[in-house]
Amino acid sequence: MAIQLYELVGRDAGRPFSPHCWKARLALKHKGLDFVTVPVPFTAIPEIEGGASKIVPLLKDAETLVADSFAIAEYLEAAYPDAPSLFGGEGGRRLARFVEAWSMATIHAALPGFVIMDIHDCLAEPDQAYFRQSREARMGRPLETVVEGREARVAHFLASLAPLRKMVEGQPFLGGETPLFADYIVFGAFQWLRVVSGFPLLPAEDPVAHWFERCLDLYEGHGRSVPAAAAA
Repeated sequence: MAIQLYELVGRDAGRPFSPHCWKARLALKHKGLDFVTVPVPFTAIPEIEGGASKIVPLLKDAETLVADSFAIAEYLEAAYPDAPSLFGGEGGRRLARFVEAWSMATIHAALPGFVIMDIHDCLAEPDQAYFRQSREARMGRPLETVVEGREARVAHFLASLAPLRKMVEGQPFLGGETPLFADYIVFGAFQWLRVVSGFPLLPAEDPVAHWFERCLDLYEGHGRSVPAAAAA
């Protein structure tokens, strides 16, 4: 039986948007493994595999269940050692952890301020209620106020991408001439933006945008298999 990847979707089951699920998707593609995806809305996550996980992505490989995108990458690296490496060695695995921490602190922390209402609006009604309640409790204010004045925050966000920009100005991928899991970590964040929102955050001429386009082209354009959201 093919590997199964449970991933987050909204109203449209054909538009997975979770950045962490996209990391796992590209990790599976990198390894050249056959897999099928199982779409899951927010409110159905507790029902997956009899309550096996509170989060997605969740990977099922025969009798093995693995949750969390980085844990999935580590599992795939260990279980399929003859397939292309996701890390290029132990040092690469540790550096990928740094990239993950940087991406969460810099990109993931900023993106809700631009797209949280777009995420809400792409969900089915029961998930909208859950999303609003849980996120407003976390943020301490209405979702609508989170995105107010987002245009004025774009320049600051783009400036925060300087380390990433410097890297991809001088080489095609964070992994060098070919991508590694570190690339998929950052790709997932921008794919999240691309799928849920048409808000124009990355200028087309930005080297980060060029890198993202290269990532979208990987594996016969797998990232483009889900069309971008309509322009805002």
